[in-house]
Amino acid sequence: MRSLRVILGDQLSHSISSLKGIDIENDTVLMCEVWDEATYVKHHKKKIAFLFSAMRHFAEELKILGYSVSYTKLTDSDNQGSFKEEVRRALCSSNYDQIVITFPGEYRVLKDIQTWSSEFGINVSILEDDRFLCPLDEFNQWAANRKQLVMEYFYRAMRQKYQILLIDNKPIGDKWNFDTDNRKVPSPSIKIPNKTIFEPDLITQEVISLVDARFSKHFGSLDSFHFAVTRKDALGVLNEFITQRLSQFGDYQDAMIEGEPWLFHSHISFYLNCGLLLPKECINAALEAYHLGFAALHSVEGFIRQILGWREYIRGIYWLYMPEYAEANFFKSTRKLPDFYWSANTSMNCLHQCIKETQQNAYAHHIQRLMVLGNFALLAGIDPKDVNEWFLIVYADAYEWVELPNVTGMILFADGGIVGSKPYAAGGSYINKMSNYCKRCQYNVKLKTGKDACPFNYLYWNFLMINESKLKHNHRLSMIYSTLNKMDDNAKSLIKESSVNFLDNLISY
Repeated sequence: MRSLRVILGDQLSHSISSLKGIDIENDTVLMCEVWDEATYVKHHKKKIAFLFSAMRHFAEELKILGYSVSYTKLTDSDNQGSFKEEVRRALCSSNYDQIVITFPGEYRVLKDIQTWSSEFGINVSILEDDRFLCPLDEFNQWAANRKQLVMEYFYRAMRQKYQILLIDNKPIGDKWNFDTDNRKVPSPSIKIPNKTIFEPDLITQEVISLVDARFSKHFGSLDSFHFAVTRKDALGVLNEFITQRLSQFGDYQDAMIEGEPWLFHSHISFYLNCGLLLPKECINAALEAYHLGFAALHSVEGFIRQILGWREYIRGIYWLYMPEYAEANFFKSTRKLPDFYWSANTSMNCLHQCIKETQQNAYAHHIQRLMVLGNFALLAGIDPKDVNEWFLIVYADAYEWVELPNVTGMILFADGGIVGSKPYAAGGSYINKMSNYCKRCQYNVKLKTGKDACPFNYLYWNFLMINESKLKHNHRLSMIYSTLNKMDDNAKSLIKESSVNFLDNLISY
């Protein structure tokens, strides 16, 4: 049986299910750069360059291994511009008995693939994406009949399934989760390792020129492109994290320092999410470091929790609740995204720093995304569709399966509590505690209201007042609402006045 084996841009693994059992003599691997995928949102320039370069390198590796590869570049004159039409063209050029493809990462792509069989008159075999550690059927079984889908319980089940950091099925250190040990603020004198960088080779240079010419109006900068674009180099990034950063990752994973976007984070989400790295090998590398005494338990557990727990859980949530999940808007937020999310032109230094670094790097670490960029969008009542689109555009590791539940569920609480047990809302004191952003800000983090006060301070209480009917019965917010109810009417009036004055002057396009 002759097969056309389609590889998508986030499926760059030699062990991907769509390549298993391939008949090298007769089957063809199809890969294509298509306009539709590069522009359905205006992805960050670096994201497009990274994926196109990684795809071209992967195709070359397959050719070296003896695979027959049909690769369409964006600039090819006969490029049809979409997955479906490129598949149609491939089917017209040769006879195939079936199409083989791995389950995609986005709902809209799956819906498209599911039309191929009837449209092309050929069997389409959609194989499980076994790069993930929790098959979707298994997640659905775990979720069935549960009143709340608490990530912590899912994470424990995954730990037990794979027997990770357990002795006699009990957690090493007598705790499942060391999150409370992950909130230290580094001293100004701490030495932060250099970012792992790679000089663009000829393939990458060609792609950078292409993106610069064809996507000049997209968000972000192409300067200082340094991503790994091969599996070999992605493994190098993982190794340098394990040897240089993991030992301090646990202490400082929530910290934010002006001018230090990379800190002690792993920077492997780019490569995990496109297939150049596999989750189990990343977990095993961290476990080895722990057992050899190179990294403490709280660092290793915190890193593993992000991969084995959060990443797998978020994917399960996405597929369990789509497509309705994309419409979730628990607070009925309608304000448009402020223009400064694109320009970084804001006097709020924390937002300025995080957006500026996002423009440059197509990256920000999880606390910058959650507690600065996302926290502001939550407190300001920004429409979830605008916020989701922005996050999908600006980060090189963003695909809808991972972006949407993180934004809608974790950041905005727009799903009403499926992912989070309470909104991750905070005032300026949290940002001041975990960063040095406030030291050079125009606003005073110690002031609660007025034109000179940190906007996070009054927006936080304003958010709680506006949404009291929806949140006051949340048991995790009972103390907060107790404090709010003790405020006198004058204090509440000043909070509302400061919030209205600030929000009414936001410029949105």
